[in-house]
Amino acid sequence: MKHYLLSTLALILLISSCSKTPNPFEVSKHHVGLLTDSTQVKDLEMAFPNDSVVKFITGDEFVGNSNAINIYEKGGKKLLALTPKFILDSTSVISNVRIFDERYKTEKNISSISTFKDINDNYKISRISNLINSIVVAVDDINASFTIDKKELPANLRFDMDLKFEPTHIPDHAKVKYFFINWNI
Repeated sequence: MKHYLLSTLALILLISSCSKTPNPFEVSKHHVGLLTDSTQVKDLEMAFPNDSVVKFITGDEFVGNSNAINIYEKGGKKLLALTPKFILDSTSVISNVRIFDERYKTEKNISSISTFKDINDNYKISRISNLINSIVVAVDDINASFTIDKKELPANLRFDMDLKFEPTHIPDHAKVKYFFINWNI
């Protein structure tokens, strides 16, 4: 009887632990959907079996142009733009993922349509970079960067390139323009 009970308990535990399927739209520090920080360019077709993988080959690796690899749904909607660490190398890993589709979300529900308040309430802001037309909010906990257009900021903050931005400078309603996950940099 004791062995039967232990066997049944072990079987239930095994089945319940194996039944969790990965979320194809989950974003974390080490993966975006089924794409991981160790996925090689040559394996992208396997990571996106139901989507179209479009590789632009510039042929001019000496200029420093990166080869953008875009991922589209079969219906044509752009999901992701990937930048390999090394140009024209099929064994290269991905160094940067730009997320276009709002279905890609972190465990705390942050996506490409989130606001600064959403980010600030859920993650520790690591740094804020002041660029010409935008600011970049970095969240090192998830290897993420969020670009916010300076048009979302008060007029007195838009043109001062020497200003060191603090989270209190950014309005809660400021919308994310671009959402990036950065790996292997």
